[in-house]
Amino acid sequence: MSEDPHWLTPTQLYAWMQLTGAITQLPSVIDAQLRRDSGLNFFEYSILAGLSGAPRRAMKMATLAQMANGSQSRLSHAVSRLEKGGWVERRTCPEGSRSVEAVLTEEGVRKITEAAPSHVREVRRMVVDPLTDEELAQLRNALRKIMLVASPEAVRLLDDTFAETTASGQSSVDR
Repeated sequence: MSEDPHWLTPTQLYAWMQLTGAITQLPSVIDAQLRRDSGLNFFEYSILAGLSGAPRRAMKMATLAQMANGSQSRLSHAVSRLEKGGWVERRTCPEGSRSVEAVLTEEGVRKITEAAPSHVREVRRMVVDPLTDEELAQLRNALRKIMLVASPEAVRLLDDTFAETTASGQSSVDR
């Protein structure tokens, strides 16, 4: 017989409910803004943004799936849609491996450049502007701790992506 669970206190339960509310509400609000303003969904935008900050504007499909927080199957379908728009191409990785990478085209650069300003305004409105700099740092640190438990590999990818940008304060993926 298992032990009784260590039930959440009312304060812990309230924090959990706030987090689950943010997890479920933010993506739909951001997705609606992107669809309205650019015709992209959030996953497609994440793919284009990830590629825009990558060396040679290219990334292995497996890495891109992880960066965009999706399965390889979901990524493959989304890249197919982005290819139809002329925004992304697939090619064999230049290192001679059998891996395939996604590459952002010049049209894709134009698309992400067009979509980014209204997306950043919405992210600022929903997340950044309501918080002080200190609160934003606390949020980042708290979410990193949660992600270390949920997906350490995603944290490593984020750390690698943003390591060189934290010193300068600017990133090519600040979109």
